[in-house]
Amino acid sequence: MNDLFVRGWWRARRTPASAADARGASDPRLTTARRRLLIMAGAFLLCFGTLAARTFDVAVIGAPGTVARSTATAPTDSAARADIVDRNGILLASNLPTHALYIEPRAIPAPQEAIAALAGVLPDLDRDRLAHLAASDRTFAWVRRDLTPEQAHAVNRLGIPGLGFKREERRVYPQGRLLAHALGYTDVDNRGLSGFEKAADEELRRRAAAGDGPLALSIDLRVQHALAEVLERTMTAHRAAGAAGIVMDVDSGALLALVSLPAFDPKAPHRSRPAARFNRATLGTYELGSTFKPFTAAMALDMGLARLEDRYDATEPLKVSRFLIRDHHPENRWLTVPEILAHSSNIGAARMAVDVGPERQKAFLKALGMFEPVPLETPERGRPIVPRRWGDIATMTIGFGHGLAVTPLHLVTGFAALVNGGFRVTPTLLKYGPSERPAPQRVISAETSAVMRKLLYLAVAEGTGEKAEAAGYLVGGKTGTAEKAIGGSYRRSSLISNFVGAFPIDRPRYAVLALLDEPKGTPETYGFATAGWTAAPVVGDVISRIGPILGIPPSTAPDATGEEAALARADNERGRHASF
Repeated sequence: MNDLFVRGWWRARRTPASAADARGASDPRLTTARRRLLIMAGAFLLCFGTLAARTFDVAVIGAPGTVARSTATAPTDSAARADIVDRNGILLASNLPTHALYIEPRAIPAPQEAIAALAGVLPDLDRDRLAHLAASDRTFAWVRRDLTPEQAHAVNRLGIPGLGFKREERRVYPQGRLLAHALGYTDVDNRGLSGFEKAADEELRRRAAAGDGPLALSIDLRVQHALAEVLERTMTAHRAAGAAGIVMDVDSGALLALVSLPAFDPKAPHRSRPAARFNRATLGTYELGSTFKPFTAAMALDMGLARLEDRYDATEPLKVSRFLIRDHHPENRWLTVPEILAHSSNIGAARMAVDVGPERQKAFLKALGMFEPVPLETPERGRPIVPRRWGDIATMTIGFGHGLAVTPLHLVTGFAALVNGGFRVTPTLLKYGPSERPAPQRVISAETSAVMRKLLYLAVAEGTGEKAEAAGYLVGGKTGTAEKAIGGSYRRSSLISNFVGAFPIDRPRYAVLALLDEPKGTPETYGFATAGWTAAPVVGDVISRIGPILGIPPSTAPDATGEEAALARADNERGRHASF
């Protein structure tokens, strides 16, 4: 064919154009040669084009089946999540780009050498699993997710065919363990698995897609830090199994701090023990002991079934069926309502509860929300354990805090209603404007709330909660110590010690709760592990630290002369500014 083509070309050079055209039109061999030449040129162009495209794919895009690539595809929309910030705009959770390493077993030419080289860069890899993947017929399998840039670069330098990278996004928590239970965590695909991350999963994705910016929580990082630090120090000192703490705005229900200890690393939750991932503040249900006595007093006073000066017989233990109700520090005398709270009398509270009766007690506690999980933006919400039979015995024991198990969040929410003018508020982890919250529900009168503020102040100033006093602030609250029910019986050596209080108690703004699970006595507490020695000091210390941070001016000593000061009606709709 080449000789024919050369001869034809030479003749064309020596022949006039018109003659050549005439001959070419009639010479079939020349026509065939031209066609073949065009086909060969097209084939060469196609080969070079394919090679160029393949080179671009390897060098820029990173197609499967080549050496490991550090360039990555864009993350999928499903991985995008909006940032989370605290009420002051401080970053709590965000996304960072990361690399995920995958393997294409069929494309690896020397699996054993590749595995050995890869294990040198990532020494904690499961080599047996990787060898099994390399020998399989699979077309794709993950090797490692969430690689650091340094790790991705080191793997890429190995130049192993059959390894590739995919760009992803991982969730990071700049505050570490500090907000682990409140925020929760996500899986490797950035789906919320617990805490606020799970409850707000769809909203966080929607905001990221719409570009709406970060989502603000009600949490104040400064308050969270103060509460967590004091709780952790106390838990360590008393060798407690765990602890929980809450700071709540008593008017709006906004949670400024939510702590559960021990905590965990939300970036690697699987490395922690299940007990560390358990949210004691919102999920754990406990019989909370004497912190329920203010509810007993409030319902009796509000229903007109008790007056402050009424006296209850606490001269000796109260026999109920085959049980005896005793006082931890018996006064062995008749006690008034203020004295029942100040001295934390189980006997007095039980007698007061009997006067109220089972049905009215149930209705009151139901109005406080003690029978259902507290609505909050987290899936970890404990359901109260309510007695199946609610007769006189249950009424007595619940009157002083046994027989009904609730979460610390239930307790602080109910307590807020006692001091804020009588309104039950809905707790929230979201930062809302004043007009965005649901209307509160009245559960007691403003007058009763004013009386309770005074009684709670006396329980701190002259009662078992004296160690909750905070320099510069008036604190009102109540201690609670309960034996844990284990195996169907109460164990005296296993205590739940808690304290719930509010400040400044003359014009309450915030409620503070501290709980210790199975604390042990120390030489400094003379061997006692009760709430007055363990939980109450936590609240006093926290209030001293967060009061100035929150801009609460120092309190002055209350005018405790005359009952009319405590009973004055509120000067606004909610009763918050009633005279102390």
